[in-house]
Amino acid sequence: MPFYIADRMLPGITLEQLADAQRRAAEASARFAREGRPVRYIRSTFVPGEAHCMCLFEAPNAAVVREVNEAAKIPFTRVVEAHDLTPK
Repeated sequence: MPFYIADRMLPGITLEQLADAQRRAAEASARFAREGRPVRYIRSTFVPGEAHCMCLFEAPNAAVVREVNEAAKIPFTRVVEAHDLTPK
């Protein structure tokens, strides 16, 4: 399955709020998967000096990632396809 990044600008977010958003992304992804819509939240990277957050998902298409983030009520500026280059 392809990978997608939900790109976000989160000015003023606290670490507690960021952790809550991460929990909501994971829970929404799991709920979608249980309902037969395969999507998996993988991880997030946050750059505090820029309030920039990038969340990596595995999903069949960008539309599912957008829907997961909307269901989790996490704002995003765009969802783009990406390549996960984590060493194995």
